[in-house]
Amino acid sequence: MTIKQKACEVISRMPEESTFEDIQYHLYVLECIERGEREIEDGKTLPHDEVESRLAKWLR
Repeated sequence: MTIKQKACEVISRMPEESTFEDIQYHLYVLECIERGEREIEDGKTLPHDEVESRLAKWLR
């Protein structure tokens, strides 16, 4: 499914009284999900252990 098709599907499921702001927000969320999935596919993620280690350092 193309990005355009996904966007159209998201918009078509929204209530008729949706505002431009509502639509923009939902498309933004769709974009974030797509970006995250690409990063996972490209191996640009950290193992859970590494995330815990970094968080522990930041929260000290």
